[in-house]
Order: sequence, then C-alpha cells, then structure tokens
Amino acid sequence: MSVDHSWPWFVMGLVAFIVGTCAGWRILLKVERRLDGERVSRGARTPRPAPAPWHLWVIGVIALLWSAMGATDYVMTQTRNEAYMSEFSPKQLAFFDGIPAWVIAAWAIGVWGGVIGALLLLFRRPIAVWVFLASLLAIVVTTFHNYHLSNGMEVMGDAFSPGFAAAIFLVALGLFLYARAMHRQGVLA
Repeated sequence: MSVDHSWPWFVMGLVAFIVGTCAGWRILLKVERRLDGERVSRGARTPRPAPAPWHLWVIGVIALLWSAMGATDYVMTQTRNEAYMSEFSPKQLAFFDGIPAWVIAAWAIGVWGGVIGALLLLFRRPIAVWVFLASLLAIVVTTFHNYHLSNGMEVMGDAFSPGFAAAIFLVALGLFLYARAMHRQGVLA
C-alpha cells in the first residue's frame, strides 16, 4: 500500500490561501474605504443600504460553490495531487507543465477572484463588482492563452472543453453584471 505524500502540500496551500485571503480582505476593505471616502465626505452619514433581495443570497451561495470547484481544480493542479492528475494523459500533463507563470497568475486571479467576489457579494460589499471584473478579465486572458496562443484545443481533444470554457466565461460575466446591478440598486453598500 502506497502512502499519499501530497497531503502536506494541500495543507500548506490551504494555509497559504487562508492567510492570503485574510490579508487580501484587509487590503480590499482599505481600498473600499478610500473609494467610499472619495464619494462621501467624512462628516456625512452614509445612507443605509437597500434591503437585500432573496436572490442575492441564492446567487451568492451558488457563485461561492461554483468558484470553490474552480479553486479545487486550481489547488489540485498546482499541488500536483497524484490522484487528481492521474486522470490526465501524458500529453495533457505536459501541457499543464508548459503553462507560463503569467498564465498561472491569471488563472489564480480568475479562480480566487471568483471566490472572494462571491464572499464580498454575500457580505454586500460594493468592491465585489471590481473583484468580479478582475476575475472575468483574468479568465479571458487564461482562455485566450489556452485556446489561441497554445495548442490547448488539440491537447484536450474533445468538444466539451471549449464549451465548458464558454460556460465559465458566461458565469463570470453574469456574476459581474449581477454585482454591478446590485450595486447600482444600492444593495451593495
């Protein structure tokens, strides 16, 4: 019986994610306060946010679950989880190993931006709009690389992959547009 030695990497990745999320959360709140300070003078009372519609919670939870799937894929791929990576062909593994650092960075922004954006949406923070936009743009960069600048379509070798990439783009676009609409209605404040 072989022992799976990849779990320490997963734990370290999870700890790094939690620490990074906490640090990122503090930075996002500082940026948000500065943006709010530009719109509202310090002495004025800020208006109360509009009540959250029921669909905000449904969409926020679904967005968090969807993004968690992407985060799991990212963590398993980046930590080279043996059980997860065994599902890929040698040609696909070589493709993953050849992805440039800037694409991996864009992939991380896309994935973790979705997770953080969903949390910010659930906490009704207006900066969720910008985080979802950053995630969307990062997804566009990653997809452009995988299907236009490299041979990702040839390597994946199925019709499902481009369709799934399109679904990821449409969900990211929908989340950005939804967060923007909620912000304009005064729900995110």
